Amino acid sequence: NRLILQPTAEANFYGKNDPQRGIGSGLANTEVGLRLRYEIVRQFAPYIGVSWSRSYGNTADLASDEGEDANEARFVAGIRMWF
Repeated sequence: NRLILQPTAEANFYGKNDPQRGIGSGLANTEVGLRLRYEIVRQFAPYIGVSWSRSYGNTADLASDEGEDANEARFVAGIRMWF
């Protein structure tokens, strides 16, 4: 049994605007987060965490037009399993 703190980071870039999907060209969004999991056995580990995401440029403008916020914080919880 062990505790593991796992950082995550993601950035999404797009080559052209896609208004139907709410995506602008260039750097569209980033997300960073932390998850703390407790490995009971390697195949089974419940976790809790937090993540922050932000939209940029045209993507942020499209989100704003839809009434969405360009910044978002989320708490997550779940179970990591594999067979």
